[in-house]
Amino acid sequence: MKKFTRRDVLKNSAGVAGLLALTACGAAPAAPTPTAAAVTGAPGIVTQTGSKVKVTYWGSFSGVNGETEQALVDQFNSTQSDVELDYQFQGTYEETAQKLTAALQSKTAPEVSLLSDVWWFKFYVAQALQPLDGLFAGAGIDKSDYVDVLINEGVRQGAQYWMPMARSTPLFYYNKSLYQAAGIEDRGPETWDELAGWAEQLTVREGNEIKQAAFGHPGAASYIAWIFQGVAWQFGGAYSTPDFQMMMTDPNTVRAGQFYGDSVNKDGWALYSADVQKDFITGVVASAIMSTGSMGGVLKDATFDVGTAFLPKQDAFGCCTGGAGLAVLAGLPQEKQEAAIKWIAFATSPENTTFWAQKTGYMPVRKSAVDSPEMQAYFTERPSFKTAVDQLPLTRPQDAARVFVPGGDQIIGKGLERIIVSQEDPATSFATVQSELEAAAAPILEGLKAIEG
Repeated sequence: MKKFTRRDVLKNSAGVAGLLALTACGAAPAAPTPTAAAVTGAPGIVTQTGSKVKVTYWGSFSGVNGETEQALVDQFNSTQSDVELDYQFQGTYEETAQKLTAALQSKTAPEVSLLSDVWWFKFYVAQALQPLDGLFAGAGIDKSDYVDVLINEGVRQGAQYWMPMARSTPLFYYNKSLYQAAGIEDRGPETWDELAGWAEQLTVREGNEIKQAAFGHPGAASYIAWIFQGVAWQFGGAYSTPDFQMMMTDPNTVRAGQFYGDSVNKDGWALYSADVQKDFITGVVASAIMSTGSMGGVLKDATFDVGTAFLPKQDAFGCCTGGAGLAVLAGLPQEKQEAAIKWIAFATSPENTTFWAQKTGYMPVRKSAVDSPEMQAYFTERPSFKTAVDQLPLTRPQDAARVFVPGGDQIIGKGLERIIVSQEDPATSFATVQSELEAAAAPILEGLKAIEG
């Protein structure tokens, strides 16, 4: 096997290749923290006595979620005088990560950034993120109050690098009006077989054209690999083991892929959707699996009553976590670190995670927020929001193949598209996916060895 240097690791890590310029070649340092100048171009000491410390924050939300995030930033800036937060929208999760890579190369990176579940780890491997535990006490952060499954996903080697903010799970959404018109009771299906049994009543055809489908599948750009993660588990399969052994060719994973393809190409009750949220809102699909973070937009735009339910089971139940969290860039002067963590503490406080959850549909990330009278009353008034919180104890973190392998999400997503759209045999498609994942994982494994031993 070729021996990888740290230069190879960073060069070959898709999405973070540009971080090569930030680290020296050779042996990894004992602590994964580059110098301030190496990462940001900032001097090692910043003195702003008597003035606000300015912090730049990069975010990724638009629409209802973006308006809510801006409201949080405005409130933060107006309710304290120590930190001035400069909020800058960067586009999608992917666009934010790409811009952050470029900014790290040019030493113009922000102090704090939103990073999705599939991106934060790449910057961790590149040693571009600051461990946060030493900053918690000064910011008044009680780590034990964060929902365990969400806070623990941002831990490596016992240190916290990624704080939960906009966390979500896939959720089954259904159009109550279309269900009622089809004579189906007001609930989600217990199993995929049950949904398939309802499908004929929910599907409307004109000749060979489907005008209304029982279910809609998103494409790779809309995170079908995230949605399918739970389906693979439901059929007894998986993407990979925690130690990066790929399982795309496991018979049960292939069986799940066959089911997805058959629902469109053989049985004809589902369709591939370029914009599944739009197709659900307009009634083109009677049901879909979408993020809890889509809740705010769906309820705002839908002209019908929206139902939500746990994901369907098959051999077992399966549902993963997802969404995004906040990270501080490594190597900042102490004043900048402390200012950045104040924003994170504010944005994820019990009061503000409640505000965020109620406006967007993302889950509250604090236990005290979930249990608060405000949130419990909100759940009573709007039971659709409560479904995700009730489902959360049954979830688990995603397989390493999607969240830790560079480009893993799109590699798996494109494989699923070939099954659904191009009618490729699932065993053939997933064999290709497995080979691509194994190749993409190699530098990450070497990178982890370099910084974690």
